[in-house]
Amino acid sequence: MSDERVKLEPSWKLRLGDYLQRPEMQALAAFLREEKHAGKQIYPPGPEIFAAFEHTPFDAVRVVILGQDPYHGPGQAHGLCFSVRPGVRVPPSLENIFKEIQRDLGIPRPDHGCLTPWADRGVLLLNSVLTVEDGRAGSHQGKGWEGFTDAAIDALNREREGLVFLLWGAYAQRKGRLIDSNRHCVLSAVHPSPLSAHRGFIGCGHFSAANDFLKAQGQRPVDWSLPSRSALQGGFTPA
Repeated sequence: MSDERVKLEPSWKLRLGDYLQRPEMQALAAFLREEKHAGKQIYPPGPEIFAAFEHTPFDAVRVVILGQDPYHGPGQAHGLCFSVRPGVRVPPSLENIFKEIQRDLGIPRPDHGCLTPWADRGVLLLNSVLTVEDGRAGSHQGKGWEGFTDAAIDALNREREGLVFLLWGAYAQRKGRLIDSNRHCVLSAVHPSPLSAHRGFIGCGHFSAANDFLKAQGQRPVDWSLPSRSALQGGFTPA
């Protein structure tokens, strides 16, 4: 996988560019090419695979939310974990995230599921695996992405101080081994999926806890509200 061909945001390319040259990344690139040549639909579209890094440069990160792999339905995935484009039906896990934000902070549910404003405010919305085949959840797990996203988390852990990591579900929590909880705030809960959300995600208070930690570190809290769909599509620029 050539770092000349991969349009990785410069601050992340500085830290992850060498990783792109590793044999496992070359194998991943070959796998993705073969899948496309076989006529398989891969999500998200190529230019959006690294969207999480594009929207949230290394030094802008304040909070990290870890997902598993992209949505595998048409038109859903656009490179930010849990997020869908405006106009796409909000998935159940994201509905539960909005429910918890409303319960925790009193912020009403938005009329869409696009989390791009969060990413632009310093919330890194990072899936562990960055691609998936249409209709096949988990189909690109074990192909090489996990090491790459581990390297991103490791760089944040080593070079930054006072970040908040939100680890929802066992899969995300396994990434917790990379994080020094003495230097960062690590908040864990069950996954917001309808299968588990009412066993501890609803009521976890992670959004207010994240902001309390940031304020205690002398940092700005995150604005967890989202603009309306019409404002977002009209070129809304977050504060």
